[in-house]
Amino acid sequence: MHDPALATTVRIRALVPSLAPAERRVAERVLDDPAAVAASTISSLARDCATSETTVIRFCRAVGFIGYPALRLALAAENGRSDAGESRQLTGDIAADDDLDKVVAKIAFADARAVEETAEQLDLGALHLVIDALVEAPRVDIYGVAASGSVALDFQQKLHRIGRVAFAWTDPHIALTSAALLTPGDVAVAISHSGATKDTIDALALAKSNGATTVALTNFPRSPLAKLGDHVLTTAARETTFRSGATASRLAQLTVVDCVFVGVAQRTFDTTQRALELTHDAVADRRVGRKTGR
Repeated sequence: MHDPALATTVRIRALVPSLAPAERRVAERVLDDPAAVAASTISSLARDCATSETTVIRFCRAVGFIGYPALRLALAAENGRSDAGESRQLTGDIAADDDLDKVVAKIAFADARAVEETAEQLDLGALHLVIDALVEAPRVDIYGVAASGSVALDFQQKLHRIGRVAFAWTDPHIALTSAALLTPGDVAVAISHSGATKDTIDALALAKSNGATTVALTNFPRSPLAKLGDHVLTTAARETTFRSGATASRLAQLTVVDCVFVGVAQRTFDTTQRALELTHDAVADRRVGRKTGR
């Protein structure tokens, strides 16, 4: 599923916060119009970004390419795939004069792309290791605040329903007191789109200091949160007008959470099936018009 060429712009977008200011200008130019950059000389790109050719080369190396020709080839290949497939004329950026039809289309496009691009770039090796750790863990802590807190609660509910001992903490103080009680073998999962949320970082740092296996779920692989993760899972959501990207980031996080959950469920198939049956029966009579037969 992971395609390095297809993930070029996704990878660059994720690394923007970690770049030096001049390199960031190059990144923003690439993300604004990758097709134009693919057709530009290094001199032209440097001039457009008010920087030097040396900075362009440093940017290329910072995002994983040996030089500018390799970047151009990757961008051209990605653009060719886009041209051959569905139209990419839509973006998630909403203008003040967009009518409601266009607003709906743009939000749907941004959300769908966040899910698709997250799946395309997801590190399957890291995913396997996270699933392994969760299957063996006697206890799982999950930390997240604001929008990421809702994802943490969703993950906890999923794990709890299949019999895993899991707790989601969205209050920073309670997260810290819980992290203080973790021991080696336990797993701590921290969720933050930016990877720079201090409350979430502090909880994961404390869990790590107590020997727990740490998992960071973030959009930015060089973020402070990612540096604390024994395993890092990344999303690929874009920030857009009116922070509709915050909606997309939540959907991208839920996509990763679902992948992890299903992986754990597969590995514990018999106990998972039994737990799902028991929890289904426990709430069956809570539905209007349903008969349980009991």
